[in-house]
Amino acid sequence: MISTSNVSLGYGKRTLFEDVTIKFSPGNCYGLIGANGAGKSTFLKILSGEIDPNTGTVDIPAKMRLAILKQNHYEYDEFPVLQTVIMGHKRLYDIMNEKDAIYAKEDFSEEDGMRASELEAEFADMEGWNAEYEAGELLSGLGIQPDLHYTLMKDLGGNEKIRVLLAQALFGNPDILLLDEPTNHLDAESIMWLENFLDNFQNTVIVVSHDRHFLDAVCTHVADIDYGKIQLYAGNYSFWYESSQLATKQRTDANRKTEDKRKELQAFIARFSANASKSKQATSRAKLLEKLTLEDIKPSSRKYPYIQFKQEREAGNQLLQVDNLTKSNEGELLFKDVTFTVDKKDKIAVISRNDLAATTFFKIIMGEASPDKGEFKWGTTISTAYFPKDNNEFFEVDLNLVDWLRQFSVEKDESFIRGFLGRMLFSGEESLKKASVLSGGEKVRCMLSRMMLQSGNMLVLDEPTNHLDLESITALNNGLKDFAGSLLFSSHDLQFVDTIANRIIELTPKGIIDKRMSYDEYLRNEEIKALRAQMYGVNTLV
Repeated sequence: MISTSNVSLGYGKRTLFEDVTIKFSPGNCYGLIGANGAGKSTFLKILSGEIDPNTGTVDIPAKMRLAILKQNHYEYDEFPVLQTVIMGHKRLYDIMNEKDAIYAKEDFSEEDGMRASELEAEFADMEGWNAEYEAGELLSGLGIQPDLHYTLMKDLGGNEKIRVLLAQALFGNPDILLLDEPTNHLDAESIMWLENFLDNFQNTVIVVSHDRHFLDAVCTHVADIDYGKIQLYAGNYSFWYESSQLATKQRTDANRKTEDKRKELQAFIARFSANASKSKQATSRAKLLEKLTLEDIKPSSRKYPYIQFKQEREAGNQLLQVDNLTKSNEGELLFKDVTFTVDKKDKIAVISRNDLAATTFFKIIMGEASPDKGEFKWGTTISTAYFPKDNNEFFEVDLNLVDWLRQFSVEKDESFIRGFLGRMLFSGEESLKKASVLSGGEKVRCMLSRMMLQSGNMLVLDEPTNHLDLESITALNNGLKDFAGSLLFSSHDLQFVDTIANRIIELTPKGIIDKRMSYDEYLRNEEIKALRAQMYGVNTLV
């Protein structure tokens, strides 16, 4: 268990938290949510002791071990991978080192023997003989193959380092586990493995994530940072989101009787409970939801951008034909002989185990890169709107947001531009910010505004959910689901892909896999798992 008492923190005139008193109990997984800048990562740092609050205390029972997902990717560069994971359990690692030092002595004394005996007993109590096996299992589950387990951390790629640090946090069954964006840079299989791991984890977990599918899969509770407070809610993220929307709706229904509202809440809870899976987390949630009352759900202060894509004209029958596209990068084959036709109403998720493959493919069909061989052809009625993964060049200008967006609008009137920016949460003085000083999330919202003004009937989006908060991801998700045209897109957000795509195309060094099905079906289909392993020449299954 971990708890806080009257914790407050502010910087200057800005207050992040005020008198936060909260308790996180064993056996539960808490999703810590809040708008960008609300202080989610900061609160985790307060809990871990990295940051001291202005007032209040954090209480962790003396014998409980807390583990965190480290953010310094260079801290362990001189250590082997397997050793780095074991270092996540400091006491166990210290015992191992002290034992080795004693046994290495040439003049082994009686006192050394007694000390070694004490260490061996404690080592056995911690099941230390299983440490390397457990560390190896964690690494393999997160996609770090056995041939890398004895490699130095400095010789790994950035994404591999992140996975090792995640394994380090998970190692040794910590009593309290703090995870800040643990799904970043994980592929779908590794995320599903982590979901299963946390589903079976018996202790306390507090996690920050922008991945709604992940939060829904693992969380028994949501801890919502709003109005400088942290409010606990039973249920996962989807339950919190829909219940807050219901609370907002019910608050505006002033003329409805309380009894009618209670019946609506009961029906809402029953629907969520009926859809629960058989997992431990879902079972815990179902029991908690049964106890909810009308007074327990509250509207949120969150604001959601208005994202709606409209076609200027409907596409004809010829959309996009791709024939035998092949591309390598620095001697590495990204994809080979990519051939397919886009049909009307296709919403295609382009995926690959190599992120560069999808990005390069999009650049080729948008005319920003050339293939090694092959060709593609757009239909004559097609108008495209493109969201590139790297958008920095668009903002290297000395323009405020009104003038920046006016560049891409047929309608030049300032009131129209300001109104458009307002719907994307740039209101008042925000619309006069310089484009060159925007945050990553603000740049994405600007690029989406540009796309909406282009009114294309074919949308191409490369990782549009990067840098967005949960509210903006939800709005974009709904906007693309409702879009009447066709689209090609990539994203690491499982729920985003699963709820939008009706077709999956995977780019591999040995060709493509092209299936008309949902992403969830694609990931769970055993025949497709075997085919993917064959196409990559490695075991992709976790």
